[in-house]
Amino acid sequence: MSNVADAERVADLAAGVVRDHDPKSVPVQEFLGACYDAGLSWVHFPERLGGLGVSRGNQAVADRILQGAGGPVPLGLNPMGYGMAAPTIREHAQSDDVKKSWLRPLATTEDIWCQLFSEPGAGSDLAGLATSAVRDGSGDGDWVINGQKVWTSLAHRARWGLLLARTNPDVPKHKGLTYFVIDMHSPGVETRPLRQLTGQAEFNEVYFTDARIPDAHRLGEVGNGWAVAMTTLMNERSALGGSGSRRGAGTISEAVSLWAARPERQTPVLRDRLTQLWLRSEAQRLTSERSRAMAGVGGPGPEGSIGKLVGAELNQHIYQFCMDLLGPEGILYHGYAKPEGDREDSDWRGPIQQRYMRSRANTIEGGTSDVMRNILGERVLGLPGDLRADAGMPWKEVPRG
Repeated sequence: MSNVADAERVADLAAGVVRDHDPKSVPVQEFLGACYDAGLSWVHFPERLGGLGVSRGNQAVADRILQGAGGPVPLGLNPMGYGMAAPTIREHAQSDDVKKSWLRPLATTEDIWCQLFSEPGAGSDLAGLATSAVRDGSGDGDWVINGQKVWTSLAHRARWGLLLARTNPDVPKHKGLTYFVIDMHSPGVETRPLRQLTGQAEFNEVYFTDARIPDAHRLGEVGNGWAVAMTTLMNERSALGGSGSRRGAGTISEAVSLWAARPERQTPVLRDRLTQLWLRSEAQRLTSERSRAMAGVGGPGPEGSIGKLVGAELNQHIYQFCMDLLGPEGILYHGYAKPEGDREDSDWRGPIQQRYMRSRANTIEGGTSDVMRNILGERVLGLPGDLRADAGMPWKEVPRG
């Protein structure tokens, strides 16, 4: 089928969902369930798994119709689910039955997901993680998990978590990892929220004490967890770096709205800054659109780090502009006494002041900007890699502080 025919089919299906499930009058989960059943959750996924098997560039066609009619932005409701878990499940889960059991509740946002990667001693050096997964000797096939994760967004609300753990300490650090999906409600899983600069507790520490995972919830082969994690990370960076499909959408729309609402604060200097930010945002949006169109039905590659790097720094510049536009009003913030983001029915983004403070994390989460530059230099530009003193060394012999 031609690209034009695919786009027309996607548009027809999206119009049908809006007609039969008006997003302004039906519950969010019902609307998102109808999108999944129509193959519009991820159009590049296989049919019967929330997709249509067409180019991922057609997702923008569906989103313009669905969201233009008042539908939600699913990535904002279940960010780790839509942006990271779904593509990892699609590619690495052991059977279609397992995929179906996870994907539809994920798509409807009935099940919130989190990502259990970073640890106190393994942040940018993710492959150095120490959380262990040991096969139960009783013969039932379960894995027993012990360790700690940190900076886990939405772990306090999540039903399922993407877990990377060490199954073999006797081989080099990248070789001894295995990837799992863990039930966050399981015995032995403890979540402790971390209060942030914004006053919210969006991030968490998670402790595992003899928590159990059935082998059916393993993604990929034993010892091949790093390759599975790359699927997650490439999609995470693509999601974090993606812009809205509509011109002027995304973070820049907040700056434009604030500008229009504060005519008394407008100056030629600020007008010039806003214009430059709008141009940069539009360039990023068009670059993201081109990357999605070129990706076909496959997943994003290391070039997705471009969007993440640019988007993270651009977000910070946009919110800095907003604070400068607000002037003295920018110091008025009530989020410390009333952490509304802890409630499931609140807008987690909060006021502009909160979004400014939250944007400080953009250049750290999902891979720091320094890590992104290394990835682009080595994997896109083909530059020599950094020297690694622990290359080829068994993980248990690597010095740790």
